[in-house]
Amino acid sequence: MTPILGPAFVAAIAYVDPGNVATNLTAGATSGYLLVWVVVLASLVAILVQYQAAKLGVATGRSLPELCRERFGPAGNRLLWLQAEAVVLATDLAEFVGAAIGLRLLFGMPVMASALVTAVVSLALLELRRRGRTRPFELVGAAALLLVGAGIGYDILAVGHQSAAELATGMVPAFDGTGSLVLAMGIVGATVMPHAVYLHSALARGHGTDPAAAWRRPALVRRALRLDCALALGAATAVNVSMIALGAGLAAALGHGWQGDLADAHAGLAGRVSGAAALAFAVALLSSGVSSAGVGTLAGDVVMRGFLGRGVPVHLRRLITMIPAVLALGCGAPLTGLLVLSQVAISLGVPVALFLLVTLCRSPGLMGPLVNHPRTTAAAAAAGAVVAVLGCCLPFVLLS
Repeated sequence: MTPILGPAFVAAIAYVDPGNVATNLTAGATSGYLLVWVVVLASLVAILVQYQAAKLGVATGRSLPELCRERFGPAGNRLLWLQAEAVVLATDLAEFVGAAIGLRLLFGMPVMASALVTAVVSLALLELRRRGRTRPFELVGAAALLLVGAGIGYDILAVGHQSAAELATGMVPAFDGTGSLVLAMGIVGATVMPHAVYLHSALARGHGTDPAAAWRRPALVRRALRLDCALALGAATAVNVSMIALGAGLAAALGHGWQGDLADAHAGLAGRVSGAAALAFAVALLSSGVSSAGVGTLAGDVVMRGFLGRGVPVHLRRLITMIPAVLALGCGAPLTGLLVLSQVAISLGVPVALFLLVTLCRSPGLMGPLVNHPRTTAAAAAAGAVVAVLGCCLPFVLLS
């Protein structure tokens, strides 16, 4: 059953994308360690949600969008597809912006050129998946997660100004005014990612076993999927907490005038810490953007083929989905603002994905012996409701 291990590491890339980097650094810069508990709690919810998605794929041999196509009429599926595509486009925007910033910081590359480079590299990663090279694709995801974590970890050590006591205090739920509440909502809204839910169900289906075999060994399947999700998303949680710690350390090193801007963080690292620290930051951001761009394109293919029963060549799809990001970058839109806007748009797709997932996973006829225990369904529904409410409120709070 160990072949089931791996899909969660691909999905986990969505949890360390450039939107997460910007949100967590801003939280650390403006609130210190205050919101560490939000990252940890939101990540626990994410582990539960991704476990449900993986279990659904293994139990049925179909992805969440495919199962929806079987249960809803053509009109309903088109609506579901449109909202899912909007989520994927917003995800692409965040990933292209992050990669553009990373390439500009590393090589001084213009944003339009960086968008093209990001598209080419993400397509190269997808070739591994398209040619049936599933395990190398998953290893690339794990390597990207490790690279982002290593870059952030190196910078934490280089910057210093860290406090284990303050980090422990940050595990106690608390807010400090409206600003910290808005940041907390942003962290939650950027943590449970709809496109990662759709993708994980597709990656896990038939991965190491067929549904009939999974139904015969439900306990073993559950353990393997839990281990996969715990390892991958546990690592992503550690990286996200490290981003908050880095933001707090940078604020102390650079002064309170720094509010989380990524370009200013790189400049501050280069000017006040070391060139190596600045390089590590840029490489981590670039790895985050490029790897998540590949994952986003794969998720888009899963969404279209699942809801509509047909797809387009992956190269054509990448060209289509990169157009909004390239136009936004070419118009000179503020990069940090684009990251925030992308998270607002993504948060609107959270309620739909979670409702579909919880509804299907509680069906005995569909899931067989892998059906959710009533307590699991209750926990997933409650957690999903909280995330959905916060996700729906986030646009109004940020735009007010």
